Amino acid sequence: MISLERGDFMKNLKKAMLVVAMSVLVFGANNFAMADTQKIAVVNVPAVVEASSQVQALRKEQQVKMKELQKWLEVVKSDVDKQKTKEGKETLIKKYDTEFAKKQEAIRADYTKKLQAIDKNISTVIAAEAKAQGFDIVLAKGVVLYGGVDITSAVSKKVK
Repeated sequence: MISLERGDFMKNLKKAMLVVAMSVLVFGANNFAMADTQKIAVVNVPAVVEASSQVQALRKEQQVKMKELQKWLEVVKSDVDKQKTKEGKETLIKKYDTEFAKKQEAIRADYTKKLQAIDKNISTVIAAEAKAQGFDIVLAKGVVLYGGVDITSAVSKKVK
């Protein structure tokens, strides 16, 4: 039988609040205890990128492409200088400007595509190394002031 008296209602409310408070305390303590079991790793991503043979190869490839572009620009300058008329020079400059923009865009697009593939590969290696060592969380070393196990050298070895 449910009593509608004020005293009984207050007793039931106090009991309900006590049950809720105990539940929060128990579940909160459980979550706090679970947080202690998580293993955290840190990675110095710029160091891993610097150690990557793929990144070094891409840099060399870019240097070669830039030298080729520079040689092409020298040929263009020579062609423009050979023109006798102002109209002829302007026509060539417009033509070469368009061609230069296309070459530059092609180089940039190729570089971006290859860099994204390298980034994906490095991320995969980091995830695999973290999983192999039993880590639950991996953070960039630059955002962690203290704590975590540094797995940079292990990842760098696998990226080479």
